[in-house]
Amino acid sequence: MAERKSFLVRMDGEILEQVRRWADDDLRSLNGQIEFLLRKALVESGRLRKEKIKPGGKS
Repeated sequence: MAERKSFLVRMDGEILEQVRRWADDDLRSLNGQIEFLLRKALVESGRLRKEKIKPGGKS
């Protein structure tokens, strides 16, 4: 498992609230939702290789 690092991020309050609501809808933590969205954007832009799908569903 990759080492997890923490950092401070500042963002517009409305964006934060909408991402928080989206996280709630997807049953994820706010942090988990932000990481999910960043990972998805990196894969789609070709900056991160898509991980193999693990048995049972999600990567």
